[in-house]
Amino acid sequence: MSLLIRTCAALVLTLSLSVAAAPAPLHSQFLPPDELALRAESPEQQQLLQVTEYSVVVGNQRQSSQQPIPVTSSLMIRLKGKALNKGATIGQVILSFDAESKSLKKPVFDDKSKTLTLSYPVTQYRVIVDLLRNDTVYVQYLSYANGHIWADLHTGAVRSK
Repeated sequence: MSLLIRTCAALVLTLSLSVAAAPAPLHSQFLPPDELALRAESPEQQQLLQVTEYSVVVGNQRQSSQQPIPVTSSLMIRLKGKALNKGATIGQVILSFDAESKSLKKPVFDDKSKTLTLSYPVTQYRVIVDLLRNDTVYVQYLSYANGHIWADLHTGAVRSK
């Protein structure tokens, strides 16, 4: 009889812990280890997008009103797709590539335009284009009450050949 009571108590405890635990964000299996416990709480906001189309934009700008005349050339990829999680409003992602900065800008999600802006070093351009050409790509954005922000591009699980 006491074995039955212990088994039932263990089952009730296990069920109550799983109900009380905060649900993990969708695609949490693609997050790196959280060694500093920055993602210990549930995210305040999650945007998850499956990329369905992309375009590459190589811009060129010359402001002739300034001396010396600065010439800038931007490289970006515009991603569009469908939001996958409940409450997500994301409509597009702008990836910008920087060859000069020593640090990258933080990911920013703009609720008004439903646009996530991510910055990457220009050395990542080929990797990202290769992913877009060959795999199903997802974009994930998580923001936490402690100010931590995580954003990534990832593929789904792919079987090795």
